[in-house]
Order: sequence, then structure tokens, then C-alpha cells
Amino acid sequence: MTNPSPTLKPLVLVVDDYQDAREMYAEYLEFSGFRVAEAKNGQEALDKAFELRPDIILMDLSLPIIDGWEATRRLKNDDRTRTIPVVALTGHAMTGQSDEAKGAGCDSFVTKPCLPDALVDEVRRVLATRGGPQPG
Repeated sequence: MTNPSPTLKPLVLVVDDYQDAREMYAEYLEFSGFRVAEAKNGQEALDKAFELRPDIILMDLSLPIIDGWEATRRLKNDDRTRTIPVVALTGHAMTGQSDEAKGAGCDSFVTKPCLPDALVDEVRRVLATRGGPQPG
């Protein structure tokens, strides 16, 4: 179960080891009507996902401690978090990278750098596809 109240704004967990990127995406998501939590590595992403049960996770794939691929695999193999959509947010733009991310369990793939509007559009699209909460 994710976000316990449909009246709350959707909670997005932004996972990125680059502080400026995390802050930029977090600020824009909040401006767009979302609540935001942040994590700077894969272990922190797992801890916050289990604790907060976000509505969606934006996962950088190149992370310290536990990379984004492994963190996503662990989230998708855990009953508490398996239904939370994970959007890979990565600079890995090589052919086949999106297939590898989907193989790890990512539901969507966004290549960095991306404009904050494009990222918010993708978050809304994935939440709508899943029937998840939308920002008010």
C-alpha cells in the first residue's frame, strides 16, 4: 500500500547522488503539486522507500553504495514496495540501457539531462497509467 490518503498530494522519492539535480527536481516537483522526499544513494533509497511508501520513485541508476539497478531489483522483490512505480532517471543513454533498466524492474526511462517539465509530465503519465493519485 502506498500513500494512505487520497487527499494528500502524491509523494515522489527523488534518488540522485548529485545534490544540485536532486534539489532542482525536488523544487520543481513541489511547485507542480507533489510532495517530495530525497535520497542520495541506493541504500538510502531503500530505507526511505520502506519507511515512506512513496507513490513513485525517480531513480538515478549510477549511485554509490547500491546502484540504481540493484536498488530497483530489491524494491520490486519486496512485497512492501513492488507496486511502487520506478522511473529510471539516468545519463545512460546508450542503446539497450532502457531495456536493461526495465529488466531491473523500472517502469519507465527518462534520459538526463531532461527539462523539469518533461520529468513532471512523465511522473504524471506513469501515475495516471497506474491509477495513482494526481496532484491537485
